[in-house]
Amino acid sequence: KMLRRVLCTVLFVGALPSLAEMSQGHISVVLLGATGDLAKKYLWQGLFQLYMDQVSSGHSFTFHGAALTALEPGQRLMFDVLKKLACPPDEPPNRCAVLKDQFLKLSQYHQLKTAENYTVLNREIETLLHQEGLKEAGRIFYFSVPPFAYTEIARHINSSCRPPPGAWLRVVLEKPFGHDLESAQQLAAELRSFFREEEMYRVDHYLGKQAVAHILPFRDQNRQFLDPIWNRHHVERVEIVLKETVDAKGRSSFYEQYGVIRDVLQNHLTEALMFLTMELPANVSSAEEVLQGKLQAFQSLRGLEKNSAVLGQYQAYASQVQEELQKAPGYISTTPTFAGVLIHSDSLRWEGVPFLLTSGKALDERVGYVRVLFKNRAYCTQSETLRDAGHSQCKAKQIIFYIGHGALNTPAVLVSRNLFRPVMPEGSWREAVGQSDLHIFGQPLTDYYMYSPVKERDAYSVLISNIYHGRKDFFITTENLLASWGFWTPLLDSISHQPLRLYPGGMENQHLLDFEMVSGEVAFTLAEPVELLNPNRLMPSDYRTIQTKFRQSPLVSAWAEDLISQLASDIEKTASRTVARSGQFHLALSGGSSPVVLFQRLARHHYAFPWKHTHIWLVDERCVPLSDTESNFFSLHNHLLQSVRVPYFNVHPMPVHLNQRLCVEEDRGTELYAKEIVALVANASFDLVVLGVGTDGHTASLFPQSENGLRGAQSVVLTESPVKPHQRMSLSLPLINKARQVFVLVLGKGKHDITTLLSRVGYEPRKWPVSGVSPSSGQLVWYVDYEALLG
Repeated sequence: KMLRRVLCTVLFVGALPSLAEMSQGHISVVLLGATGDLAKKYLWQGLFQLYMDQVSSGHSFTFHGAALTALEPGQRLMFDVLKKLACPPDEPPNRCAVLKDQFLKLSQYHQLKTAENYTVLNREIETLLHQEGLKEAGRIFYFSVPPFAYTEIARHINSSCRPPPGAWLRVVLEKPFGHDLESAQQLAAELRSFFREEEMYRVDHYLGKQAVAHILPFRDQNRQFLDPIWNRHHVERVEIVLKETVDAKGRSSFYEQYGVIRDVLQNHLTEALMFLTMELPANVSSAEEVLQGKLQAFQSLRGLEKNSAVLGQYQAYASQVQEELQKAPGYISTTPTFAGVLIHSDSLRWEGVPFLLTSGKALDERVGYVRVLFKNRAYCTQSETLRDAGHSQCKAKQIIFYIGHGALNTPAVLVSRNLFRPVMPEGSWREAVGQSDLHIFGQPLTDYYMYSPVKERDAYSVLISNIYHGRKDFFITTENLLASWGFWTPLLDSISHQPLRLYPGGMENQHLLDFEMVSGEVAFTLAEPVELLNPNRLMPSDYRTIQTKFRQSPLVSAWAEDLISQLASDIEKTASRTVARSGQFHLALSGGSSPVVLFQRLARHHYAFPWKHTHIWLVDERCVPLSDTESNFFSLHNHLLQSVRVPYFNVHPMPVHLNQRLCVEEDRGTELYAKEIVALVANASFDLVVLGVGTDGHTASLFPQSENGLRGAQSVVLTESPVKPHQRMSLSLPLINKARQVFVLVLGKGKHDITTLLSRVGYEPRKWPVSGVSPSSGQLVWYVDYEALLG
């Protein structure tokens, strides 16, 4: 009996517990994709390490390699890999030899292609256990296969290869887990129909990197030092970096589909970000508490915009893609191989602190680190060179979780001596002696307390051990995954066709990829060098002339994001000039979907806006409670007001909800608003009114053939919309036309037809109310994006 013979041999060699003590249960490990690259490089070695670590734990094991390859060639390929397995340097050679021999004897290959193959595997496991008289503890299925195969494999395991009641099932999934939020949701739903959440272990191998895995324990064990300084008042910035010298050659198919953000930032670097920004749970070993902390941290992250990222692509990438994927000559790829992303958290702890996530291929060095740089308020008049690092307040203060490679070439935790001496677990980390000739971020190692692992372990060995122990806190849950995709997908959508900074690769990149933070955005420091510009530019015949006037008024036109940026800047300039002149600024804002991006832009990028002296009015409102998601005020509050400091009494919602009723004429809400305007706004003339345009030509809540608001003395009116909610309150056209300035924003391809029509018609407000916007003594400016203007 093979399994019993193996156990007896191990007992003899290792002087381990008796066979009776080792019969706690049997674990079957099934590695799908057993002959693939990941299995060859890491997974078999990790499983062998698990066997060496746990051979005396009381469990017995068998290891089943599986793939689509037929039995004989598959077996040969798999055992070629197993023969090359190595023991750690500290393992006695005789024990190593025996354990490796036994591991090979406990390993077998299976072709898993059909439903019948899975049934046969299940029968073989059951037969083996029956023959050996062993009870089954559980089964591990490791999916080292492409995600498109997950659903079919999951169906087969669920229908014919589950362990019996009382034994556990652990299914290990490798990234990528989807391409965006929608695909991740679909994959999650499919897997959820076969496995329970507690049965799934999604691998992000960075969580097995010793320095990354120690971030939360480090914060926990050093609470006494970190609690006062782990916040926006003391942290200047945080850098999370993974640089590679290799390019994407040989992986073009994968890389063209995913790119650097999906490959590295959305998972590896985001997980490190969560460990840094989340509130520390009471028990950092509790998977549930860690998950809740992560989810709260995700909710605090400010949404990413196009200008939150700088993107690059090494020059040889396009030709590599052409060659490997047989693309046509002149193929242009918009896949980034370099990204620098600026992230902000709006939590009370981290508000205003920049978090920089950076990764790329074909860079100057291979290195990964998480660097927390603290503010330094000290200024030292005398030279710093002779001062003791532990007492110098002028040297940089930082904590670095050094993931590996680079100058140190080992995982490490470094803490500036002028911060504090950290508490580190003695059994697993030891203090290292710094070499004064080695510098990290411009400082000699002697300026740091430096700790490295007592035993350096491969990330996959760490994670496989945690799967065996059921440690879910080292893995990505469905909620965690969808929260991450929810955060990253809007940025990925917005940059899908963004031009990339081309860079030559390696040391020759020089300063090309340096970027800087300005007003909450990031931009490359150097202008694009002429010789690196993409040669496949538009030809002159591809351009169309854009006029500078629209309906005899000034026209500003650009791509949507640039247009919003310009509009927000123009509003701020108008506000600043008006406040300087008269002490206050009266701004009337329209509802609908178009202004949302404008509100967000104003909230996040215009910190010099004179909000303290600004009065905010509504151009129109839907007759719903102000707390209703349909309410224009609700949208204004969510996207702007809650993020800026406008005095409470300077905000003027429309009184659509009076006496527990909505927009009833006898409540005289329109009169109340009109009186408020007359009382506060000089000559009832707003300094600036911002309008939109509907596809039917309506503006504010003034609709075609409207009975109210297009003419007459009434300044605030009740109107009827052709779409729900039907009842509206709106400023009238005569009141809008009393404004000093009116800006009209038109966005999107869906507005092209009405934009074209408006360019041809005259003053016909009964048909197209927006055509009646013509300030009597002020200026009208049209802000129309290229899609609306050109189609």
